[in-house]
Amino acid sequence: MATDCEAWLNANPLDADDLSDSFLSGEEENGIITKNIKNEINGNWISAPNSIHEARLKAKAKRRLRKTSSRDSGRGDSFSENGDPSRGTNGTVPPTSPKSKLLDRKSRAGKGRGLPKKGGAGGKGVWGPPGEVYDLEEVDVKDPNYDEAQENCVYETVVPPLEEGAFEKTLTPIVQEYFEHGDTNEVAELLGELNLGSMSSGVPMLAVSLALEAKASHRELTSRLLTDLCGRVLSRSDVESSFDKLLRELPDLVLDTPGATQLVGQFIARAVKDQILSKSYLDGYKGRVDCVHARAALDRAAVLLKMGMGGLRIDNLWGTGGGQRPVTQLVREMTLLLKEYLLSGDNKEAERCLRELEVPHFHHEFVYEAIVMVLESKGEKTFKMVLQLLKFLWVSSIITVDQMRRGYERVYMDIAEINIDVPRAYFILEQFVDKSFSLFNEKGGQIVGSKQHLPSPAAVCF
Repeated sequence: MATDCEAWLNANPLDADDLSDSFLSGEEENGIITKNIKNEINGNWISAPNSIHEARLKAKAKRRLRKTSSRDSGRGDSFSENGDPSRGTNGTVPPTSPKSKLLDRKSRAGKGRGLPKKGGAGGKGVWGPPGEVYDLEEVDVKDPNYDEAQENCVYETVVPPLEEGAFEKTLTPIVQEYFEHGDTNEVAELLGELNLGSMSSGVPMLAVSLALEAKASHRELTSRLLTDLCGRVLSRSDVESSFDKLLRELPDLVLDTPGATQLVGQFIARAVKDQILSKSYLDGYKGRVDCVHARAALDRAAVLLKMGMGGLRIDNLWGTGGGQRPVTQLVREMTLLLKEYLLSGDNKEAERCLRELEVPHFHHEFVYEAIVMVLESKGEKTFKMVLQLLKFLWVSSIITVDQMRRGYERVYMDIAEINIDVPRAYFILEQFVDKSFSLFNEKGGQIVGSKQHLPSPAAVCF
């Protein structure tokens, strides 16, 4: 065998390049094959032409395997629970799974330093890294879309003007809420957010129209609202045009509110006193009014203004709401109401006056003052009239059960002090309570359920 190899080498001498371990290119391989078909490629002996193609394919596969193994040599380290790289049984690093390449965010082009893309600010819906502050962009004059007019452009919020159909629908809830809280500044802010335009003159008319059907305290709030809005949201011309329209529509307002004529006249007088209407406003209508209702309203305003010169306080024309009045004032008005009733004997007038006080939570004071007035009186007339008045207010549900009971209990608690000034107070009170139970129970109602709920005067005193 050795002699055959030496004979073959002598017949086919090799160059120094053929003895190297480097891979051969396609041209070199072709050159060697043309020299001798029975040549050696990568250690494989070639004996037939069909084996040449297979040997070339195997050589290419070996070269690809070497390239991939050298590229992934630094990526195959996996770590154990202790943080040390895990290796195979023979100390080699296991190859990396192909799935890990899909989740790799590093550049696959082999460029960069291996940091995350865009410094961690990439991805959908991300404008930049956390904490980055954007400065104002400078306008590029050389930009083909540059417009010189944009530099001096000022952007403002434009509120569309309020339509006529939505005017009443929008302002009515605002005025009704104002009747509850009484804050004129809040109403001014809400109206300032609306683009009223030429419809600002309709605000006083809408407020007065709603106040005509409301309580006296609401009319007082309306007068204050018009005074505070004039100069901020409304002008004097808006207030004058609004009252002009009210006078023209008085015949329709009287159908819903019979006392609208007198009320509108009082609103005009209060507006003149608050200086939101000029003093010459009434003079402009002299001899020019054909409507009976408008003439009566203007006459009412003129009379009140003349009385104001004589000492009448027009600024307290509507009075003050019950919840805003001091207790001493309410007690004084209830006492005057009882004295007026004893002179006139009109139950309905007394009921109306008690309603206008707007203090249903304070009606127990009315019951207390009425019983004390009976104890301090000397005749039977006061006894019978007060008993009839309490029965009338009880049947009409003006005074509730709780208020009636509380009024009687307050008299029982103070009977010892009352007895000092009125020696017969115990006897008169016992008679009044007996008459009250017998009279009120005729209608199927009771003051306190049963007479046992009220203590006797002696038990309270001793």
